[in-house]
Amino acid sequence: MFVRKKPNKSGVISIQIIDKSSGNYKLIKTIGSSSDSKTIEALFLEGKRWIDNYTGQQELDFSQNDYANTISKQITSIKTVGIELLITKLFNEIGFNKLNSKIFRLLIISKLSSPSSKLKTIEYLEQYHHIDIGKDQIYRYLDKLYKEQKEIIQQISYEHTLKILDGKISVVFYDVTTLYFQIDDEDQIRKRGFSKEGKHQNPQIVLGLLVSVDGYPLAYEIFEGNKFEGHTMLTVIDRFKNKYNIDKLVIVADSGLLSSQNIEELQDKGYEFILGARIKNEKREIKDQILSLNLKNGESKIIEKEETLKLIISYSNKRASKDQYNRKKGIIRLQKQLKSGKLTKSHINNRGYNKYLIMDGNVKISIDMEKFNKDAKWDGMKGYITNTDLSKEDIIENYGHLWKIEKAFRISKHDLKIRPIYHRLQRRIEAHITINFVAYKIYKELERQLKEKECRLSPEKIINIAKTIYQIEIRNPHTNRLEKVNLITNKHQKLLIDLFEI
Repeated sequence: MFVRKKPNKSGVISIQIIDKSSGNYKLIKTIGSSSDSKTIEALFLEGKRWIDNYTGQQELDFSQNDYANTISKQITSIKTVGIELLITKLFNEIGFNKLNSKIFRLLIISKLSSPSSKLKTIEYLEQYHHIDIGKDQIYRYLDKLYKEQKEIIQQISYEHTLKILDGKISVVFYDVTTLYFQIDDEDQIRKRGFSKEGKHQNPQIVLGLLVSVDGYPLAYEIFEGNKFEGHTMLTVIDRFKNKYNIDKLVIVADSGLLSSQNIEELQDKGYEFILGARIKNEKREIKDQILSLNLKNGESKIIEKEETLKLIISYSNKRASKDQYNRKKGIIRLQKQLKSGKLTKSHINNRGYNKYLIMDGNVKISIDMEKFNKDAKWDGMKGYITNTDLSKEDIIENYGHLWKIEKAFRISKHDLKIRPIYHRLQRRIEAHITINFVAYKIYKELERQLKEKECRLSPEKIINIAKTIYQIEIRNPHTNRLEKVNLITNKHQKLLIDLFEI
């Protein structure tokens, strides 16, 4: 409750008592009005006295020696509220409140503030937010999420992304990652396969993610852990295109998804694409053309492959230095392993820098330095294969946005801790992925709004500040009413409150 000075069209100032305890401004009483400054101040003081008489003394009494004990008796609870206020605001603005689920919202808040298992989430909500939710409630909701709400959630995310991108999504970026499980036995979805995390002995799932320009998540699917990543792309893209009736899409994807079958299917279905090219695997004629280009830093050239396909080659001094560094680092590692006797015949393959290993006779393994030195010719060069009419500069720029989907996976795995996944049932695994999808969407919206508000703090920093905003509940000894106060004690907390108006 507070005193407000309200200017009127006549030039008179009205002194009013306003209550905002319900979240809305409510006029309680008009003390009076005047155009005289001294009278206005007198009315303002009268308004403050009225509030004191109406509600009782609001200040804590520090006049007694045992004031600390007095305060502790008056405080009935202390809980974290900043993170809930911040995330709920973003959650509602995107439109996820349409699901009308308190558990869903709390799971997202927990994922962004203290990512952990569902059992740890229950402890976190009770300890820091004073919210009591049972394990069975959460599991029942996860089943509902999988059965009824997964598609609705992706629709909400899509519509919000469409709005912030001015109503048009014509370029999408696709990539996959793997998520392993700390179990021994495979099942229908969790199978051993090539692990991007180096956990080849663990059953895993493959996660395909589609994002827009600037990395806003659009759609996802999960696949069996032994499925080749190149066979996942068309499934996700087709479903996305058909669901939203999109006429034209340009697909941008990494070279790991490049295959003649993918290119053929993309063209047959009318998609345009920009794919990373494996230039060292091209035909001899094409490779000779590439090596004869003699490109300088920042230059690029087009090589015509087929009637509808072209290959763009670009060169960068920075990339050349990185390629050289990585090759030397790989050779040093191989030399150490060779010296220790850890390398065997099974290591001779085309994985990474093992391609430099050769077998001398029937026993001895050595490093093919001639092959190593020949690879130096390719340092700094990058290839892109496309069927678009875009300029080579636009093609290179669009492909450059792929790092944002790599960032999405990095944030999901490390900041949001998408794994370890403790669920066994496929529907619960899918629901877990959906929770992470929504959490990442809100993370991206927080990042976007910070940029829009010209705030240089990162989403992680803002979330950490929000976690330090507490609310105390005090029982007024005069009126026996409970009063809630949010504690804003430093400039960072005030900045957050002012930025997001929470």
